[in-house]
Amino acid sequence: MCGRYAASRRPEDLKGVFGIERWDPEEALAPDWNVAPTKEVYAVLDRVPKEDPAAGPVRQLRTLKWGLVPSWSKTPEGGARMINARAETVHEKSSYRRPFAARRCILPADGYYEWVTGADERRLEEKGRGKRPRKQPYFVTPSDGSVMALAGLYEFWRDKTLPDDHPRAWWVTCTVITTEAETAPFAGAGAGADGQGPRSLSDIHPRMPLMLTPDRWDAWLDPARTDVDALRPLLEPPPAGLLRAYPVATAVSDVRNNGPELVTELDAPEESTLF
Repeated sequence: MCGRYAASRRPEDLKGVFGIERWDPEEALAPDWNVAPTKEVYAVLDRVPKEDPAAGPVRQLRTLKWGLVPSWSKTPEGGARMINARAETVHEKSSYRRPFAARRCILPADGYYEWVTGADERRLEEKGRGKRPRKQPYFVTPSDGSVMALAGLYEFWRDKTLPDDHPRAWWVTCTVITTEAETAPFAGAGAGADGQGPRSLSDIHPRMPLMLTPDRWDAWLDPARTDVDALRPLLEPPPAGLLRAYPVATAVSDVRNNGPELVTELDAPEESTLF
């Protein structure tokens, strides 16, 4: 799954990476090393400008709310639970089917966090002796230090309790698509190189956010592509070996903590031996 990620890149940096043509400085967000559900996040999307329909799709950097609210929802409360959509079923689920066909986006990230429960604590928990298990966070990020392009969907929701000209009359929300985690061992000095941690992404969690490689960005963002069967191949996981994972301080587990120190690599996990 993807329940927390880091996004510290500034719009000036993202423009060159994604070829962004339009961005509103009033939507600027501060660098965030602990992005949690319901927060405002940057999204890259292609959309035809209302003021110039003949211009065709324009690549934009927009600020959306993480936690998708379906257009048909009566209230926005369920958005906090709809932070992830499974790649295997996104084309058929009622909440995601229409956005998948017409409203796809990329959520730029430095990487994402995932938590692993220590092996000793898991055994105690299974025997009913353990307290609430402590979990060691890991940060998963591109091996080459590039921006991680998370596949996402976005949707519009109209709050009918407000007048048309109210600034909160329309909500624009998003979700992160997830896929099965890689089972291939980390290349080189991965998180499990010293025998103290996971040896693959699947050892950390069975799911991972779907990372789009640059060769898929244009097709993924193209709003003219609406044929579901033609879109589904874009949901294939990226080649193995593009990501690395390493332990970080448990401070990231508290969403109130925020700063570049949260992605600092530890020499070893803070908790007991994991594997």
